[in-house]
Amino acid sequence: MRAQVSSAILMVRPAAFGANPETALDNGYQMPPEEISVSEVQVRALAEFDQMVSLLRAKDINVMVVEDTELPNKPDAIFPNNWFSTHADGRLIYYPMLSNLRRKERRNDLVDLFFEAGFRVEEIVDLTFFEDDRQYLESTGSMVLDRQHKIAYACKSDRTHPEPLHYFQQLMGYKLVEFTAVQQLKAKKKPIYHTNVMMHIGEKLAVVCLDSIERLAEKLRVKEQLEQSGKVVLPITIPQKFAFAGNMLEVQNSQGKHYTVLSKTAYNSLKAGQKHILSKYTDLIMPNIPTIEMIGGGGVRCMMGEIFLPQIK
Repeated sequence: MRAQVSSAILMVRPAAFGANPETALDNGYQMPPEEISVSEVQVRALAEFDQMVSLLRAKDINVMVVEDTELPNKPDAIFPNNWFSTHADGRLIYYPMLSNLRRKERRNDLVDLFFEAGFRVEEIVDLTFFEDDRQYLESTGSMVLDRQHKIAYACKSDRTHPEPLHYFQQLMGYKLVEFTAVQQLKAKKKPIYHTNVMMHIGEKLAVVCLDSIERLAEKLRVKEQLEQSGKVVLPITIPQKFAFAGNMLEVQNSQGKHYTVLSKTAYNSLKAGQKHILSKYTDLIMPNIPTIEMIGGGGVRCMMGEIFLPQIK
């Protein structure tokens, strides 16, 4: 059985965290308070980042911390899961991204960094050529992967286009479950920009905001496919989705113990019954990252790039 949960993650310590005006157009989670200075935002973000790393390492989770470079300016560097993914067969994939600012986050030294950390890259797959045709697929933001059963769940948006999505399907041999999920932004319904803000798949449990999928047939297909894959489905509401309750990640430590990482914001939005179900399957790690969530518009899952690469023997 293929592994669903990684025992190592990559996190990027930001050099200039801040609000990205390019991503604010469709994000809907970015709510930067005007009274906080740019320098104070960076100080708070670093404190939240370091606290999260400490919480993970205290549970003996292998966290590979990479320092962001000061130039060029990359306000979203703290969210590396959108520009690369790694796979158990040794493949490292780079993805096409909508925001010009975010494209600067991609690092040419990533293979060397993985090698230094004891991981082996067998093949580099570069999908960034799709950017020339304005076609985007933002890695595990656009796709929530059931790696055990090779199923990719993806809600269509301006950051998740069919052409690169189907290319990934053929390249990696995944089954696709495509659907449309919407949210209310400025009195208009718009597609949810990333699938991983409304959906999480762990080894045994799936958390999903089914209410955001308007078409009944698509809603049933998502739910039924998850259940057929052996997942217990934990529904969350639209307000809980906006509190990052869909933005979770299951990880494991060096002893193989599983944890679900979700923010304090997300945990506090859940009802008692939901908390009980969630904690029934894994222990919980709950970093407090309000600055990163409000100003960056991303949550804990976005901050963690999973490392599934084979280790160097």
